[in-house]
Amino acid sequence: MSELYFRYGAMGCGKTMQLLQVAFNYEERGHKVCVLKPKTDTKNGNKLLTRIGPERPTDFVADKSANLFEIIKSSYPDIACVLVDEAQFLTEKQVDELMDVAVLLDIPVICYGLRLNFRREAGGFEGATRLLQLAHRLEELKTICDCGRKATLNCRFLDGQLVTSGPDILIDDGKTAIEYRALCNHCFSRLKPKNDPK
Repeated sequence: MSELYFRYGAMGCGKTMQLLQVAFNYEERGHKVCVLKPKTDTKNGNKLLTRIGPERPTDFVADKSANLFEIIKSSYPDIACVLVDEAQFLTEKQVDELMDVAVLLDIPVICYGLRLNFRREAGGFEGATRLLQLAHRLEELKTICDCGRKATLNCRFLDGQLVTSGPDILIDDGKTAIEYRALCNHCFSRLKPKNDPK
């Protein structure tokens, strides 16, 4: 039986780069893969883009109503692997459908994404929470904070100030400088707003 994997890490740990490497490895050996991402991830349209350059188009972008099991079963019958970028944006139902792809169709599914949102909340991302509950294998991908410690938190900065409240998804409005950085707990505690209760 194939397995469902969740490879998670803070921003900048190379999740998309690793996904592209896995896709390359399969394709170099003559195997087909299906690469997808949730439509919630609006950056770069239907492309996967890494911070260091490599990119590739997805096979499809899934909105929240997409039945991933049925799409993969009907449109990608001869693939060797399913690769999902930004998996935290999947719905709980879609994670269940990917589990069915692994178990019923015997196709490995490797999901890459964030474990926590910028507020450090359990359940902050529906897809990540369900993957943590269901995946056969959980693998942490590591990166470092500006200070050199291991970074585990995804932090939002507005006009250079760390914020710990607001919507999970924030689109650039052209008025406020929005930046996300991976921080360690030490730097988070040092930079968080004084009125933050956490």
